[in-house]
Amino acid sequence: MTLDEMSPQTLVQIVAVNGKGLLRRRLLEMGLTPHTLVKIRKVAPMGDPIEVYLRSYVLTLRKEDASLIEVKAVEHE
Repeated sequence: MTLDEMSPQTLVQIVAVNGKGLLRRRLLEMGLTPHTLVKIRKVAPMGDPIEVYLRSYVLTLRKEDASLIEVKAVEHE
């Protein structure tokens, strides 16, 4: 599964960050690293962008960028 496929209020854990070059590095620098817990907060009415909560801050991602992040669902803690 990828981050863009998840529904709001879902808690997921990042498995891998795909992509190449500067985009991949930028995603990693924003804290989207493997094993990080991410909560999907909101999805815009047309599906783009996606708002996520991770590492004590809120991040908004384009759906295209979110599709590069592989995740797995986690039970609510």
